[in-house]
Amino acid sequence: MTAVGETDFDPVAFLEAAVRTPSHESVAEMRDLVVETLGRFGVDGEVVAGGCVVAEKRSTEPAAGPHLVLNTHLDTVTPHVPFERGPATSTERGDAGAEVVRGRGACDAKGPLAALVAGFLAAEPARGRLTLALTPDEEALSLGAAALTGQLSEPDDRLDADLFLVGEPTGLDACSAAKGRFQATVELAGTTAHAAEFAGANAVAAAEHALAAVRTFDDDADAHPELGPPKLTPTVIDGGAATNQVPADCEITVDRRSVPPETAAGFRSSLATAVRESVPTASGVAVDVSLTDRESPFLAAFATDPDHDLVRTVADAAREACASVGLPAGRGGGVRPFGAATEASYFTPAPTVVFGPGDLADETGAVAHAEREYVATREVTAAADAVERTVDALLGDPDATANGG
Repeated sequence: MTAVGETDFDPVAFLEAAVRTPSHESVAEMRDLVVETLGRFGVDGEVVAGGCVVAEKRSTEPAAGPHLVLNTHLDTVTPHVPFERGPATSTERGDAGAEVVRGRGACDAKGPLAALVAGFLAAEPARGRLTLALTPDEEALSLGAAALTGQLSEPDDRLDADLFLVGEPTGLDACSAAKGRFQATVELAGTTAHAAEFAGANAVAAAEHALAAVRTFDDDADAHPELGPPKLTPTVIDGGAATNQVPADCEITVDRRSVPPETAAGFRSSLATAVRESVPTASGVAVDVSLTDRESPFLAAFATDPDHDLVRTVADAAREACASVGLPAGRGGGVRPFGAATEASYFTPAPTVVFGPGDLADETGAVAHAEREYVATREVTAAADAVERTVDALLGDPDATANGG
């Protein structure tokens, strides 16, 4: 399938335009940029329920190959980082002569977006079909992804795909797994009294026992073969109303980084049991554990077999693409877990790989969501090439591929 329109898409030029386009308070301008760009290349980008942008290329033999989805998100977060393009500094990852684009969203996830759009526009599927699916609120509640996959009020999975390639800054590695993220609140309810009296039920004092349960919660947990052990972290504590009063209430917020097969509901139930067993009955303090209210499902952990054809295809394509642009040996093409929770979990159990240029953090410190966000232009070019190679390997003519075509 050949698009009618412009023929030469420059992913770095698109990245420049994307970084200059605000998308932290609203993705409306970014959505317009993507739809307009697709239109210039003869492709219709449809804005669907949930505010997602969806475009499709269908071969003449859709049943003869897989349905592959290229997905990433349009939204960004604070802080604001002004756009700049220039040579890499000594604190930025890159060899001599490397050029970077700096700015909010440069690596998370407008660099990956540029690569996916490039791969999508270059594709001419000989079998199966290819979908570009861009979501508006991955950094918040992921309502767009939940709507696309039938996990909100509408039960239909609009994508219903076989394979997913999700754009995030992975240093050009093929990331086949990621921990999930749940959030819960431990509520301790006692009885207020004057602090001078031996009366009441002290909820703040009971927090000592609750925190002990949190600290030891994973002592017997099994480590996942790719993701390692789960992690539970108390992040916020609030309790008491007056300095001379026995506090009746205390709340502890916890952050959970899960590994398969743990679910949000299973985690909540297990934590509630652990805290109740730790807080002495004689304290008179009642315990309740609840998941943070949200309209969409939590980002759960996912894991694709590292030996799956999709993982191997992306990793091989990345190594070839990195070599073709002269990136240093060892940069890109590895297979490993991703370091953060992503919307990839909404697409599993279908085989899913997270991939893209740039890094969540480098040797100097945080890159994504930080005041020094940047991505190397050569990596964006390599990522675009890798996506194109991946699509061709999965949806191209197998006879032509076998003959070196």
